[in-house]
Amino acid sequence: MSDQPYTVSAPEAADRDRWRQLYRAYADFYREPVSDEQLDRVWSWLTDPAHDVKALLVRDRTGRVVGLAHYRPYFRPLAATVAGHLDDLFVEPAARGTGAVDALLDALRTVARRRGWAKIRWITADDNHRARSKYDQVAERTMWVVYDMPVPGPS
Repeated sequence: MSDQPYTVSAPEAADRDRWRQLYRAYADFYREPVSDEQLDRVWSWLTDPAHDVKALLVRDRTGRVVGLAHYRPYFRPLAATVAGHLDDLFVEPAARGTGAVDALLDALRTVARRRGWAKIRWITADDNHRARSKYDQVAERTMWVVYDMPVPGPS
């Protein structure tokens, strides 16, 4: 057993049902209805190696999935670069404040470095105060309540 509280990896077929539970909870948080068909479509994207949308799942010491992150590349014409866009980030309430989100963001930085992305950008609801307090620690707030997270080169 690892001494690290969390591990992060891409989803596997066996993660489908737990991912669905978490993603439905994420949609509920934002009061967005999501159908089984939509869940199936997003899962198909996440598990298709050729699709641009990817996922990371964070697991606790027991191997239970407690959070997710969905991301993809986006083009920045004014900078003539490609960066990463974090579409969805969710950690179940019991795992919040325990390092699970830090593990997801660290893994996402690693993905960004590997892909040559200079930053990762995301948006959140203005009233998502708990998440925003974390984002303010790791990213730069823009006037659009969009976060740009610098991805430093390897040490």
